[in-house]
Amino acid sequence: MIIVGRARELEEKRVNKELANIRSKFKDPSLSGRQKKKYVCKLLYMYILGWDVDFGHMEAVNLLSSSKYSEKQIGYLAVTLMLAENTDLLRLVVNSMRKDLDFSLHGNEVFQCLALHAIANIGAREMADALAGDVMRLLEEGRTFVAKKAALCLLRLFRRHPDLVPAKDWLSRIVKMMEGHDMGLMLAVVSLVLAMAQQFPDDACAICQPRAITVLHKIVLEKAYTSDYVYYKVPVPWLQVKLLRLLQYFPPPSDNSLRNRLMSVIQTIMTNAQDIPKNVQHNNAQNAVLFEAINLGIHMDPESDLVGQAASLLGRFISSKETNIRYLGLETMAHLAGFAESVDKVKSHQDTIIQSLKDKDISVRRRALDLLYSMCDSTNARTIVSELLQYLPISDFALREEMVLKIAIITEKFATDYSWYVDVILQLITIAGDNVNNEIWYRVVQIVTNNEDLQEYAVRTVLNTLKSPTCHETALKVGAYILGEFGHLIANSPGCSPMEQFMALHSKFGMCNEETRALMLTTYIKFVNVFPEIKDQIIRVFKQYRFVLDVELQQRACEYLAVASMPTDDLLQTICEEMPPWPERESALLAQLHKKIQDTEDKRTWQIGGKDANQEGLTVKKTDRRRSAFGSSENVAQGGGSARNELDDLLGLTAEPVPQADLDDRYHKLVLEANGVLYEDQYIQIGLQTEYHGHLGRMALFFGNKSTAAISDLTTDVKTGEGVKATLIQPIASSIPPATQYHQMYNVELLDVDCAVNMTVSYRIGSQPVHLAPRMPIVLSKFVSAVEMTSADFFQRWRQIGGAPREYQAISKLRSPPNVVELKDVVKRLGFEVLEGLEQNPNNIVGAGIFSAAVLGKIGCLIRVEINVDQQMFRITMRTTNDRVSEALGSHLRTVLENQ
Repeated sequence: MIIVGRARELEEKRVNKELANIRSKFKDPSLSGRQKKKYVCKLLYMYILGWDVDFGHMEAVNLLSSSKYSEKQIGYLAVTLMLAENTDLLRLVVNSMRKDLDFSLHGNEVFQCLALHAIANIGAREMADALAGDVMRLLEEGRTFVAKKAALCLLRLFRRHPDLVPAKDWLSRIVKMMEGHDMGLMLAVVSLVLAMAQQFPDDACAICQPRAITVLHKIVLEKAYTSDYVYYKVPVPWLQVKLLRLLQYFPPPSDNSLRNRLMSVIQTIMTNAQDIPKNVQHNNAQNAVLFEAINLGIHMDPESDLVGQAASLLGRFISSKETNIRYLGLETMAHLAGFAESVDKVKSHQDTIIQSLKDKDISVRRRALDLLYSMCDSTNARTIVSELLQYLPISDFALREEMVLKIAIITEKFATDYSWYVDVILQLITIAGDNVNNEIWYRVVQIVTNNEDLQEYAVRTVLNTLKSPTCHETALKVGAYILGEFGHLIANSPGCSPMEQFMALHSKFGMCNEETRALMLTTYIKFVNVFPEIKDQIIRVFKQYRFVLDVELQQRACEYLAVASMPTDDLLQTICEEMPPWPERESALLAQLHKKIQDTEDKRTWQIGGKDANQEGLTVKKTDRRRSAFGSSENVAQGGGSARNELDDLLGLTAEPVPQADLDDRYHKLVLEANGVLYEDQYIQIGLQTEYHGHLGRMALFFGNKSTAAISDLTTDVKTGEGVKATLIQPIASSIPPATQYHQMYNVELLDVDCAVNMTVSYRIGSQPVHLAPRMPIVLSKFVSAVEMTSADFFQRWRQIGGAPREYQAISKLRSPPNVVELKDVVKRLGFEVLEGLEQNPNNIVGAGIFSAAVLGKIGCLIRVEINVDQQMFRITMRTTNDRVSEALGSHLRTVLENQ
């Protein structure tokens, strides 16, 4: 580290010396163009290395007016890299570019190319507004190699600023160039036309479709191309692919001659694909064209004999040994399932598709899920749902939320009896409750409420679920609502008495968050109305929660207590009337699923979801979501914005070993986050996912094998202090195959303030034993929940608690210059509610929370952090109603803040 630091110091010294020298040279009015170019090159080099360069921009702009290619080239390079889109210097740059685009001023096509490169790379709005017309002129009038660059430059401007490029007006002029003799220029023009046709398909259809079919016919059937554009025996595959894709944005041609020519092209492509590929490149080029041809054939007529042949080919492709072929085969088959009158051709390969869910490549697994969702109907729905439920516990986190949504949609859509629907949704919640969003359980409630025949079965089923010791909070919400509305239907059945229903709910009351508790309090007041025999027990609960710090819970408890204590039940019966049926409406789950689909450059011409989804005419963009196993990319694991996907690293075997020095940083970040990567090296990646409610928590540990060899003899041992208990509820296998992820789960209960948790992991990779002891981020702040307080309540409580021994105070130093906004966020992530407006000094932070432990109960906590920005120091004061909590929790918070 000393050597590295010394090298950095010497580099900085050298850079500063050179910058000073260049600054002095630029002051010389007689500096030649060659010298100016040399010094701008040096500035560029230092800028690329990451050093701040705050001068030399004007000199770079001046180089644009040089008549020498080398000087102009460096000028354009510097302008492209160093100038922001909103700088005032761009006006000067635009003027220079306009001159270089005008061939009559200099007679040099190379200058035109340099300007086109710079326009495309910068892509500023002002450039698009001022120069789009000049670029279009070069596309029409320039020499071939200039016109190619002009087409790609115009494509870039259109994608960035479509409102500034008059595509509708220019489209007819651009399309005329599709029938040229230069294949390179045609490819650039077709790329531009493809982008414009996606935005304006109606305007483009009449003029683009005949020309695109003509060009394809010449290439495929007439073989009108030069040998320079034959790629491994496949003529101009890139142009073929783009033309085939372009035709999918238009309706099938109404002219029979055009239609027959196009079908002949597709048939010829499929026939040529029967040739055995000579090598990988030939195989890739041939299949790229083939799959686009099949997609176009499905778009033209999904019931044609041509598509029947394609279906047989696709069945062979999804069993291929090549990952790319399996991926494309599954995706194209999903397209077929979206338009065919019958999916029998697809269903014949159902076993192979289900097996693809276990493919080693996550992209193939995603396409298999899409295909199963698209091919599902009333005859195979139960089989597919059963297979997906079996796969769900071992599925990737990147797929799990989407899979839960699709299972819920399939189950509702094809349920022949709603009891099966209720069973499946409760299974979903049990297996992957964290991924079941509110819309799913809302929908369950609507269906149960609207179907009287289902209500008794549903209430029995949810009561049995609530009696399970590992009931998920989402199941608790469903149970609370359904028991409150329909619990009276089973009140006389054995094991379903009013008291048993109440205890099944109330035993989970301490594990859930405030939102769920509020729902359960509403259920209790409904119990008072229909089960007066348990009124006394429920009133005790209302009285207990009259004084909680959460305003919502306090208000409900007070109001419900007042209603329940009235001498007559008239008001109680009025407010607890049975909910009327919900109005029939389309499920919101489809909208939730569509929100997860992101844009790419090329719009999808069909929608995942079978024939019904495509008949509705919904426009859905192509999905490319990469959610990591433990959050979004490394935002959770690293607390930053890296675009690298943790799960891709896990399954793609591309992750670099994390240096030992970074392990402490991972620990400190997981103290503030619920999910992330706990440990990673060249063999294994250990991820952590946690949730805490009150004094209870749940911890899932994910073990991913990154190597090409199996991990064997895997054992984990979690040891805890006297103040915390960790119970293993789901063990892990002793071996993990390559590129595979397994997980285990623990229930965590905090008893006292001693929450030390240590874990050891041992395994064998090949013959080499490995022993790890990663630090476990199970700390006191995980058991703190935020509480809102008014200024008067806070200071009254602050004075009531008083000073020592129930006060902890310490002064310490921050690791980096303080940012008050970021420190407030840290306090929030430690579980406290930051109370704004209580301090006159804006740099001070005031917060409130409740600390929960099984032995100690709920302890109110008040915190005050005073920050000295100049000295980079802070003083923390913690007051609680328990001196041991004040000392332990205050010391923990001080340590966390010191590391910020």
